[in-house]
Order: sequence, then structure tokens, then C-alpha cells
Amino acid sequence: MTALILALIAGAVVGLTLGALGGGGSVLAVPALIYLLGFTPAAATTASLIIVTATSLTALYAHARAGQVRWKAGAAFAAAGILPAAAAGAASTHLPPAVLTIAFAATAVLSAINMLRPADTVRPGSGDVQPGKAAGAGAGLGTLTGLLGVGGGFLAVPALVTVLAFEMEAAVGTSLLVITANSLASLATRSGAATSLDWTAIGPFIGTAILGAWDGKRMAAKVSGPRLQRIFAVVLLTVAAFMLADAVT
Repeated sequence: MTALILALIAGAVVGLTLGALGGGGSVLAVPALIYLLGFTPAAATTASLIIVTATSLTALYAHARAGQVRWKAGAAFAAAGILPAAAAGAASTHLPPAVLTIAFAATAVLSAINMLRPADTVRPGSGDVQPGKAAGAGAGLGTLTGLLGVGGGFLAVPALVTVLAFEMEAAVGTSLLVITANSLASLATRSGAATSLDWTAIGPFIGTAILGAWDGKRMAAKVSGPRLQRIFAVVLLTVAAFMLADAVT
């Protein structure tokens, strides 16, 4: 019963974050799975990918209905990350738990720093898309998703704005397409690991994450985006410090 309650609470927090900020929630999912629900780092990254896929698909549907998804450009960006995501997903199962924990903590710090940056520091590109840079950004995002089980929305949105010259609304919507594709590619290499997961915890986690995402959208309309980002960044830095301390002791 305690595990069920923790899964419901953690899922709600992750969903609220995704709904309110359009990304970053998956960075909380892995530590929640490890420290609240007792998953190993490898199992947590696999479970996080399942959670990320389910919540991203739900959010993608909502953004697509609003016409905020650029399917052709998003598919091309995602295609560059599919193979790296699959390769990184396969490699992650062979890495020591401490390495995964440290890498994830570093990613959490990067996400926090990105959220603490003033909004006007992320400027749209000039409109001249460079295929090499777009492919490199897509491959890097795919690697991150496959290795650590994070959606990478906190990196995908700025990349789509600066590299592909998307406006912010289209970048947020299209990033969900990229995240979903990369997560599915990584999961394809972890099918065996997925069958051994504790679905009694993952199921409720996914359910409240999806519901929380809808509530997060409403919350975002009442609280300023920069304020939400600052709060979440502080939470991420705290989580990262705890994970680093745990990995080195």
C-alpha cells in the first residue's frame, strides 16, 4: 500500500511538471523510481522511458489538435536520434549503477541551469537550417534519451528554436514527437528488461502522470512560467546533489 501511494504521488508530481513546463518531468521520474520505489538505476531508466512515452503521447495529441506540431521537420529531427537512442539504450544496461547515477545527476544539473537562464537568452534561429547541426542535435538528444531514460524536452525545445528556427509554441509541440520517437527506439532494445519491471508501481505512476499533465496546463495559466521554472530548478539541484552524494559514498 505504501508503494502504491508513493507511486501515485510521484506520478502526479511528474505529470504536473510536464504539463506546466512542457518538459523536465522525466528528470524527476528516475530519482523517484530509485529512492521512493526501490528500483535499480537500470530498471528506473527503463521504467522512466515507459512513463515518458505514455505522457508524451498524451501531450502530443493535445498539441497536435492545437496545430502546434510540425510533423515533417519533427520526424526528420527525430530520425537522427533513433539509432543513437537504440544503441545507448542497449549500452546502458551494461553500465555500473554508480556511473548511471552520476551521469543522471549531471543531466539534472544541466536541466536546472537551463531553466535558470533568462527566457530571452534562447533566441530563434535565423531561418537558415543547417542539416549537419540539426542531425547532430537530434543524435545527441537520442543518445541522452536512450542512456538515461529522460525525454530531453529541456534540451529539445531550445534545439528546435535555435537550430530549426521554430517559434516556441511549435518547438514545444514538436519536441513531444521527437521525445516519443526516441523513447520508443530505446525501449525496443529493452523489451526483455521491461517484462521484469514492477508494473504494480509503474501503472499507477503512469495514470497519475497523465492526469497531472492536464492539471499542470491549468496551473501554468495561473502561475508565471519563469517562477515555475525557478522553483523546479531548485528542486532539481537538490535532487542532483543527493544523487551525487549517494553515488560517491
